[in-house]
Amino acid sequence: MTTVHSITATQKTVDGPSMKDWRGGRAASFNIIPSSTGAAKAVGKVLPSLNGKLTGMSFRVPTVDVSVVDLTVRLEKAATYDEIKKAIKEESEGKMKGILGYTEDDVVSTDFVGDNRSSIFDAKAGIALSDKFVKLVSWYDNEWGYSSRVVDLIVHMSKA
Repeated sequence: MTTVHSITATQKTVDGPSMKDWRGGRAASFNIIPSSTGAAKAVGKVLPSLNGKLTGMSFRVPTVDVSVVDLTVRLEKAATYDEIKKAIKEESEGKMKGILGYTEDDVVSTDFVGDNRSSIFDAKAGIALSDKFVKLVSWYDNEWGYSSRVVDLIVHMSKA
């Protein structure tokens, strides 16, 4: 899993020291910065069946909002890319509506600023390398989408 992630508040505006790593001390608005990501570990915590099966890295890019994930998947069961798209579209219109999105539009990052869904699958951006090896691409507003899920959690907790 590779995330292309917008600048965050912890990054430097100009080159300077970083406690984490040398690259992390470089000016965020002038560089594409390879970095680690906790997203792969987080997925393993939420979906225990994937624990230890997912690795990831991030590229921090000089944009102010919206990130994208490129997920390369080896499937156990063969599936065409059209079958995968259909399944994701059905989920986005069913029980995952409002959380998972689906688009076949020719989109770019700014199209998702303020989108409250956690992930919007980009059907045109992914590719099937074979019937068991695919690359899936999904966009997310890394601030607003997360905040929307926090609000959902608070509402859920208030009903308990």
